[in-house]
Amino acid sequence: MQAQDLAFRRPQSANSDTPLPSSRTGTIPLRSALHKLEKTYRINFAYNARLVADKQVPATAVNDGRNTPLPDVLQALLSPLELQYTQIDPTVYVIKARGSQENTQLATPAETITDIQAAPVKGTVTDKAGTPLIGVTVRVKGTNTGATTGPDGSFTVNLPEGKDTLQISYLGYQSQEIAVAGRATVNIVLQSGESQLEQVVVIGYGTQRKRDLTGSIASVKGEELAKQPVLTATQAAQGKIAGVQIITSGQPNSQPQIRVRGTGSVMAGANPLYVVDGVLTDDIRNINSADIVNMDVLKDASAAIYGVRAANGVVIITTRKGRAGKTEVRYDANAGFREAASLVKMADRNQYIDYIKDAAPTKDPINDPNVYPGSTNWYDATLRKAFQMNHNLSVSGGSDKHTYFFSGGFIQDDGIIKTNTFRRFTLRANNDVNISDQWKFSTQLSYSRGDGRNVDLNGVYGNIYRAAPIIDPEENGRYGNTSAWGNVANPLLSLDKRNYRQQDSRLQGNLALEFTPIKALKFRSAFNADLRWGNDRIYSYKYVNDDKTFLTAGGNQRVDNATLVQDNSRQQGWVWDNTATYDQTFGKHSFTLLAGSVTEGFYSTYLTGTRINVPESEDLWYLDLGNPDVQSRLNNGGDKYARQSFVGRLNYGYDSRYLLSASIRADGSSKFRQRWGYFPTVGLGWVISQEDFLKDSKVFNFLKLRGSWGILGNDNIPTNAYINTATPNLPYFYDNVITLGSALQDTKDANLKWESTNQFDFGVEFTLLDNRLSGEVDYYNKKTKDALVVVNIPSILGDPNNTYITNAASFKNTGYEISLNWKDNITKDLSYSIGGNITFNKNEITNLAGGQALLGGGVGQQSFVTRTDNGQPVASFYVLESLGVFQSQAEIDSDPNITNDPNRTTNDPNRKIKPGDLKYRDVSGPTGKPDGVIDANDKQYFGSYQPKYFYGFNLGLNYKGFDLTADFYGNGGNKIYNGKKAFRFETTDNIEADFADHRWKADRPSTTDPRLLTSALPASTYFLESGAFLRCNNLTLGYSFSPEKMKAIGITRFRVYLTSQNLFTLKKFSGFTPELPGGTIDFDNSINNRTTHPSSGTAANNTNNTSGILDAGIELNAYPTTRTFAFGVNVSF
Repeated sequence: MQAQDLAFRRPQSANSDTPLPSSRTGTIPLRSALHKLEKTYRINFAYNARLVADKQVPATAVNDGRNTPLPDVLQALLSPLELQYTQIDPTVYVIKARGSQENTQLATPAETITDIQAAPVKGTVTDKAGTPLIGVTVRVKGTNTGATTGPDGSFTVNLPEGKDTLQISYLGYQSQEIAVAGRATVNIVLQSGESQLEQVVVIGYGTQRKRDLTGSIASVKGEELAKQPVLTATQAAQGKIAGVQIITSGQPNSQPQIRVRGTGSVMAGANPLYVVDGVLTDDIRNINSADIVNMDVLKDASAAIYGVRAANGVVIITTRKGRAGKTEVRYDANAGFREAASLVKMADRNQYIDYIKDAAPTKDPINDPNVYPGSTNWYDATLRKAFQMNHNLSVSGGSDKHTYFFSGGFIQDDGIIKTNTFRRFTLRANNDVNISDQWKFSTQLSYSRGDGRNVDLNGVYGNIYRAAPIIDPEENGRYGNTSAWGNVANPLLSLDKRNYRQQDSRLQGNLALEFTPIKALKFRSAFNADLRWGNDRIYSYKYVNDDKTFLTAGGNQRVDNATLVQDNSRQQGWVWDNTATYDQTFGKHSFTLLAGSVTEGFYSTYLTGTRINVPESEDLWYLDLGNPDVQSRLNNGGDKYARQSFVGRLNYGYDSRYLLSASIRADGSSKFRQRWGYFPTVGLGWVISQEDFLKDSKVFNFLKLRGSWGILGNDNIPTNAYINTATPNLPYFYDNVITLGSALQDTKDANLKWESTNQFDFGVEFTLLDNRLSGEVDYYNKKTKDALVVVNIPSILGDPNNTYITNAASFKNTGYEISLNWKDNITKDLSYSIGGNITFNKNEITNLAGGQALLGGGVGQQSFVTRTDNGQPVASFYVLESLGVFQSQAEIDSDPNITNDPNRTTNDPNRKIKPGDLKYRDVSGPTGKPDGVIDANDKQYFGSYQPKYFYGFNLGLNYKGFDLTADFYGNGGNKIYNGKKAFRFETTDNIEADFADHRWKADRPSTTDPRLLTSALPASTYFLESGAFLRCNNLTLGYSFSPEKMKAIGITRFRVYLTSQNLFTLKKFSGFTPELPGGTIDFDNSINNRTTHPSSGTAANNTNNTSGILDAGIELNAYPTTRTFAFGVNVSF
């Protein structure tokens, strides 16, 4: 049988004039049945037209949708007709007579399938990335004349007289019709049209079609992540996944903070687990976004397959691999600049001097020799437009035996604060080798190195905000002396005289061996490693307060000794997975069984040294070169733990309608005395659209109900946190003799255990209107018990801080998620898409053992502004209610809220209530009733930093070669405490311009702003503001040049684009950014936490807890949100 004798069929477009039988009874022609199967299973049949002529088959044989496996359908269909089939390609089946030995190979892919002598038309078919597509069907409409594309995507087809339209179809892509219009060459770009339901997602130790999932798993394609000019893939995913809140920062090399369905812990870490090609990690900043194929987020009980590390969700990253065929070379790059997106306007010279007359009447800025006659904008002195660029080069390809993917990337991401820089380069090599039909070997290996200069955010940025505008920043290498005005260090001096160098190297990868003894059974063994080395150095330059350093001498700004702090750290983590998977289908029953073991180990160590008088030259920054007469101060430590786990999972489906999944994981952790924990999960699904009563629905293409329940764990606490420790070699007198002994260093809970989260999820998935509209709706309920907190204990127990960590809290997150996406073509050249998601979440403490509320968020001299207690969200703001401003003494005297307040009648001018001061509501007293005194008894709850809802939506438009995309993100229902207004050490600190213009004055009364702002003001709702915002995350306009023109110079794809990140933000918050981190866990061993140097995080204090989460939502020194403009290119060869 020759190729010319075959008729090659594909599902026809909506404009096809070949009707399909719709009868559900009787018989239909075999040709029509095969046509329907092509549409249902998205495949091609090749057959001799005479072989199928006049043959009839039962209509019911092809009316089962995709519920029955294709081989079973073909066997039932063809056997009675003495026919058989052979699969020659993943999507091509040849039908022939039973027992026939005829050659079933088609002609070379570029040959015509039915040869009709006519004018030839040539061309190429590529995807939108410019990659040639092999095996695409190109057919002349209204005939059986057609061709398939070759390895380079080329085709030649003979166009019969009177025919002018080509129909192009390919599995996973949208079919097209192209008018030839007399052209001899036609180049075609196919748009991806794969149904989301057919996408394969990674579910942990395996994969599954999205339509078969019983859990809530969201996916973002790598091409979507790579579009944005950002450093990390998670930052690019902001607003794209329902239930996943991503909080970003403008600071270079910062790790975005992710919350999956609310805050999952107070102390044990609230960020998700990341799995990169099998490597478990908590940081993916080293992963190049251009290398990512897919990001899958396990949001519900489906994450329980990762057991004791899954309570906060799991993010699975899959990197790119090579494909058999032509070698592909890709180059992607963008370059641009960053600038501050939102700055708080500060008072200028005249506004500041007017304020000083009231705040510090003894000061005379006009005649002070330190005062600069001009007006200083400290933003201009310390900030800049920073350069940014990103380059990625990759090579991929291979054969049936070996495929490969190699890539290299370089990023320069300078901060908007002067001296703040960052560089990173990455290398990746992914290989897959088919040793034989049964054995496969694969490797994924990546290396990255980051180098940068960091800044002390507390010191520098806090001083930029507070520095007086009447001081000259710098002149001819000498700095303005700010000592007399606010006791604020000159921010520019602080930047120049402190050099914080960071260097981080990381090697990640795995080796995997697969053995498939029979088709349905696969054994896999994979060894995954994550190695990391850090080398940080902080050099503080020596300077004194003389006229060589300052424009005017004096004050207390000086560093008497040049100091070097050097920190070397090393981390080694490894995981060995061994799994067996059995995947089989029997009739309408399909099931997948997984069983395996996971062994994990981790080791880290650090050594920090400090020495004075080290030479200034960076080449000489070594501790040995410091002052030999002064001993170096050394500090070292480390960590070590292990886990042993066993996993099992069953996925079962009946008739593709009824779905069941169940898994169990047993985790043994060395971090606890009670070693083992067990984490089960079960999920059910019902594909209603496969039922007879909905099969022929003209509205629903797909409808599924699903529900899941499971238990997840969290053991992210310090190792050996259950073991008491002591400080040895402490001298004390015993019987008048100095004796060495030990003292209890801290008290530990011997019965400490991991946190446990019980999660229930119910969801609906649907596609409507010819698959143009798709969506999901989910309800979830997460209940966490045995949450770790720090509680107060009696001093008699010997703990220096009278506290210890224990499992003493429970809380829950409940909410709804809604996702909707619409895609459609207006014309053959114009298509568009609209998508969006919104999440409503409620966080609530349900039990605090012992009734001890958790306090956090101390701002300057203010008492703690957050309180975590039963019935309230974590870190709720607990402050006085501000009622406005006193306008007169008569109003003060008659105010019922302060009838007994001593500050009303005191003679102390610093305490006495005056017109222009804030007034507060008297809520309660020691007896529980209002007492006319404003004190701590009057504090109330006023919201939380946690948004009640957050959302994202996107718009896409494609017209010929142009593409336009816009992404938006926002949240609402939360509060932010504008702590920087209260964080003023001196009355001579600068103020905001808005406050300067609207503060209360006797000749200009105000009902909102008081006369003065000092750190002595009590915490109140005056400092609380709305945290709601809407941000245009990304706006990109691109143009792809004609592949036909590019092919002449050897290029398969060439695209240029303009893009902007964080183009604008709509907000009510008066501070720098409403997007504040939700707190960090104070368990890391970064150099800032191992030395006396201040951390670059928030300056808010906390008590009876070491969790930064309790300080969340307080803006003090947040790095400003940055706006990026860039130009980029995408080139493929």
